Amino acid sequence: MKTKLLLLTATLVFAITTKAQNRNQDSLQKESAKTELWEPVPKMVTPGTNVGEAPSDAIVIFYGKNVDQLQKENGGAVGWKIDDDGALTVVKGSGNVATKQKFGNCQLHIEWRQPSTIAGSSQTRGNSGIFFMGKYELQVLDSYNNPTYVNGQAGSIYKQHIPLVNASRKPGEWQTYDVIFTAPKFNADGSLQSPARITVLHNGILVQNNVEIKGNTEWIGQPKYTKVGDKEPIVLQDHGRDGGQPMSYRNIWIREL
Repeated sequence: MKTKLLLLTATLVFAITTKAQNRNQDSLQKESAKTELWEPVPKMVTPGTNVGEAPSDAIVIFYGKNVDQLQKENGGAVGWKIDDDGALTVVKGSGNVATKQKFGNCQLHIEWRQPSTIAGSSQTRGNSGIFFMGKYELQVLDSYNNPTYVNGQAGSIYKQHIPLVNASRKPGEWQTYDVIFTAPKFNADGSLQSPARITVLHNGILVQNNVEIKGNTEWIGQPKYTKVGDKEPIVLQDHGRDGGQPMSYRNIWIREL
């Protein structure tokens, strides 16, 4: 009799405890639901099949076939050449190349290669650059065993920010930049409302971490802002007949943000 009573008591305690736990769980779920968001639902974007390939919502600027999305910086046909391997190679002295479409806030993927034949040194060794909105330069340079001023090496925001590390590959090997760029904003009178910012991964390694761009890129003097539109072309630099070998680009795509 005593054993039966104990079993009944245990059963009742278990039932009461379970009911309380269930009630408590229901209460927790209701509390959790107060901070759940179900809208807006992010749109689906299909990643590229391989690393570095353009996702489904990207604007492909160059993929080895033609230069339909590019022109000379001031208009006209592109003077650079498409090589047999699908690379877009600078023809020195032919002028800068710009996107036909204009961009503001964006994500950029671009691949570049310094020539395997080394010529020149410091700033004449495979020099080019990527100018966001035509004004703010992310330096492209052969920085593998090539001493130069550190705010002008590969991965630098030219003459403004030194890269966190030197992530350069050897000449002749393809390299990547993956960039998040936030465009500046200007007041109606042309004064600066908020500066541009940039994050850069060089060969998958962080070299610029959401740094503030100080103004237009300048070779001589201090950077300062001049008003630009909400969107402007991205420009790839022909560094001219500087004694160095011409470098190449491929697989260029952009996502507007």
